[in-house]
Amino acid sequence: MIIDLALRLVIAFFTLLFLTRIMGRKELSQMTFFNFVSGITIGAITGVVVIDSSVSIQKGVLAITGWAAITIVIGFIDIKSKKARTIIESQPRILIKNGKIMEHELRKVRLDIDALTALLRQKDVFSVSEVEYAILEIDGKLSVMKKESNQPLSKSDLGIQNPTRNIYPISTEVISDGRIITSNLEKLNLDTRWLEQQLQLLGIHSISDIFYAEVQKDGTLYIDNKNDVLH
Repeated sequence: MIIDLALRLVIAFFTLLFLTRIMGRKELSQMTFFNFVSGITIGAITGVVVIDSSVSIQKGVLAITGWAAITIVIGFIDIKSKKARTIIESQPRILIKNGKIMEHELRKVRLDIDALTALLRQKDVFSVSEVEYAILEIDGKLSVMKKESNQPLSKSDLGIQNPTRNIYPISTEVISDGRIITSNLEKLNLDTRWLEQQLQLLGIHSISDIFYAEVQKDGTLYIDNKNDVLH
């Protein structure tokens, strides 16, 4: 029994090692949805081969090799055909364009505004107002291009631009999907009356028309309206 298990482990290990070398490094370096499903399935088949003695080693190795072959073939199709690549792996989604949040794109990728801001913070972006473009890549990573005014200054720029005095340590979300976040307003020693006055000055008369708003570090209000669309 122990000898059989050890034999299965050794055969499964070297089979996987050989097949992963053939399949290439994309399985690890660019984990798309298809790569994830492929890796999970191969791992599950291998686990059955090692643990379940009712499955012969020959059939197990054949199953692992067959699934790896399917993965390799689809990988070649993915490289050769853009249409097939779109079907298999989807395509990048523009979540922020020209500084505006594309909420319909957020819905397509099953993200809410909190998840988006969390992804931005991973890119050292703590205010949506700093972003010109944000693109969700097919591997789930977020690519961010900051607005020109928020890009790092060069040495020649340091003597030209005057830094703006910050009132708050960090930009703070105050409206999310048409709802006021009163707890965040209170943290800034502000209230809904102040927020409504600011909106009226900007010609906005209904909070339900706003998808996202934040008080920036300099005290100004950044607003993104609902139903922004890609052109």
